Amino acid sequence: MTTTAPETARKPATMAQALTRALHDAMAADPSVHVMGEDVGTLGGVFRVTDGLAREFGEDRCSDTPLAEAGILGTAVGMAMYGLRPVVEMQFDAFAYPAFEQLISHVARMRNRTRGAVPMPLTMRVPYGGGIGGVEHHSDSSEAYYLATPGIQVVTPATVADAYGLLRAAIASDDPVVFLEPKRLYWSKDDWSPDAPTQVAPIGRAEIRRPGANATLITYGPSLPVCMEAAEAARAEGWDLEVVDLRSLMPFDDDTVCASVRRTGRAVIVHESNGFGGPGGEIAARITERCFHHLEAPVLRVAGFDIPYPPPMLERHHLPGVDRILDTVARLQWESDWTEGCGA
Repeated sequence: MTTTAPETARKPATMAQALTRALHDAMAADPSVHVMGEDVGTLGGVFRVTDGLAREFGEDRCSDTPLAEAGILGTAVGMAMYGLRPVVEMQFDAFAYPAFEQLISHVARMRNRTRGAVPMPLTMRVPYGGGIGGVEHHSDSSEAYYLATPGIQVVTPATVADAYGLLRAAIASDDPVVFLEPKRLYWSKDDWSPDAPTQVAPIGRAEIRRPGANATLITYGPSLPVCMEAAEAARAEGWDLEVVDLRSLMPFDDDTVCASVRRTGRAVIVHESNGFGGPGGEIAARITERCFHHLEAPVLRVAGFDIPYPPPMLERHHLPGVDRILDTVARLQWESDWTEGCGA
């Protein structure tokens, strides 16, 4: 359940500003919180999310690092083992790949390896996804790699309020969190109060962003605004679509997702990550296992193509858009004998 600040205290704020405030407030509240990464200090990060932190808290707590992602994360592991709460920024999604050995072999396993004796309060922030005209290694949707690694939580905000609330929750967690920040939503705005931040649902909970009756769009991060636009456009076809924002990919909120699908009887999963081996396959399996007797049609997916990320001039074809979502919704067997009378 979310609560809001008084209307008079709220004003337009960007997701990037909410993230900066979350880091600031976490550092102010807890001296064990340290921010580190490439250009996060004096420059304030390539997206300026860490702007001002080194100036206020000092370079010992907001530190520039060499261009060595495995070294950055390995250093953070040692810091966490000795009681600090490191927040690592990987400058771009695909830049994190050299750090996978540290993530998979140590970050994800430390608590289990030590029978719970050594927690791993480490947050790894990763700007991810396309839509900004980035070149190779700057627009990957890498969430499937993290989801395939037991031992880490994976969250991604799609709203200004969630950017603040989920990042504070990630930093406060005693277990590691991969925090995926949709780059194309950094400058999205919403009414929000930095002095009285909106209280949001905890990690592990999904939110229904738009109620509907005929089918459920299940999405997260950068695809949420696209799904909201598609749901509004679908009204012209006579479809009333519900939109579920997952927010937390691991832990996964089966209860909210399945309750929605059982109500609507149809589901489409939308994400930028490639379809083969992407998160949509696991989500479709979970829905089918839990909601089979409520389904009016197979669970369908709208995803990025099964290719390396394309050049900027072609990314509009690769990324899920309103037309592709509506074309997929149209395939949900609206005219079958079983569903006669439903839909347009």
